[in-house]
Amino acid sequence: MPYFESPVDGTRLHYVDYGPADGSVVVFVNSSYFGTEMWEYQMLPLAEEGYRCVGFDRRGHGRSDDVWGGFDLDSLADDLQGLIEHLDLRDVTLVGHSVGTAEIVRCLTRHGAERVARAALVAGMVPGPVRSADHPEGIAPELAEAAKDAFQRDRAAFFADGAHDFFALDRPGNELSDAYVQSMVRRCHGSTARAGVALWDVIADLNAVPELTKLDLPVLVVHGTHDVSAPFDLTGRRTADLVPNGTLKVYENAGHGLFATHAAQLKADLREFMADGRAALVP
Repeated sequence: MPYFESPVDGTRLHYVDYGPADGSVVVFVNSSYFGTEMWEYQMLPLAEEGYRCVGFDRRGHGRSDDVWGGFDLDSLADDLQGLIEHLDLRDVTLVGHSVGTAEIVRCLTRHGAERVARAALVAGMVPGPVRSADHPEGIAPELAEAAKDAFQRDRAAFFADGAHDFFALDRPGNELSDAYVQSMVRRCHGSTARAGVALWDVIADLNAVPELTKLDLPVLVVHGTHDVSAPFDLTGRRTADLVPNGTLKVYENAGHGLFATHAAQLKADLREFMADGRAALVP
């Protein structure tokens, strides 16, 4: 089972490396709570098509070490850069979901884009959903704190009760089996309580506005109209407006878990983006 050591503190992090070694490289960065299994509908088909698909379990997640520290955004970004350097990856397409988009943006602004060709931000938390000086229309901090408190009181209920909205299962076309949904709820418990609480703090403090304006590479922004975890107008639309070379793809009726409900569409859009670094702009 492949692991590499974090350049931050030596934490042992599990990674997967699918597809041909000489294929175009795609590095997937996960959402909170999930490991690399969340990307099965993108990683496996793309690897079969000849792409080299790489992903890793964030510290405190999946098969990586359970640790106390290193959950600040700089350290998480350094873990991502550590994987890229460990495998000596170049001309990389970075694909992140939810809080994984913040890790990608910080990695690029902290380490540069010498090894990275483009980035796809899927259902991203960037620039940050919570109210700040740069975002007075954001979610009230006390509401974010209340959600964190609910998570700490009963993680099991938080995951189980939130699955329906996470996948926007009440919207047309968002059909997933109960078995799949329950399997993803169980997967959430692969993250530790410490990791989950720490990432809540990352999201609450997130303000990537200055960083997004500095990204000097093609950026694909994918977001759903019914994302309640990262509301579109507070995150995806703002990101697309801030990045200098951005393309926005809006998925009608999609929720936060569009990697499953809109799996084929996301795979096709990633393939198109990797082919030419851009796609037709969708307003």
